[in-house]
Amino acid sequence: MADISFDDFLKVDIRMGKITKAEPYPEARKPAIKLWVDFGDELGEKKSSAQITAHYQPEGLIGKHVMAVVNFPPRQIGKFMSEVLVLGLSDPDGGIVLIGPDKPVELGARLH
Repeated sequence: MADISFDDFLKVDIRMGKITKAEPYPEARKPAIKLWVDFGDELGEKKSSAQITAHYQPEGLIGKHVMAVVNFPPRQIGKFMSEVLVLGLSDPDGGIVLIGPDKPVELGARLH
């Protein structure tokens, strides 16, 4: 693992958002769900394609709070433009479990 400086870490903008819309993405190379995430007034709503189908169905994601990197350049995922990287952890079988705050915080709150 490569070391990074604290200044490098500060360049990564990780924010809390709330999923407002989720749809299956069967056209993706690997099973995925299309997400629309609200980051509040400053950033607004952003889109993401997430390979989270092992633990989540689209309808169960609405209203869920998640953490995401919001300052990567947009990335084309098939016909869908992903604007943020929603963060998660791998379970023992490789399925992704989303991460988010365990107490209420404002939409768009930045990770420190």
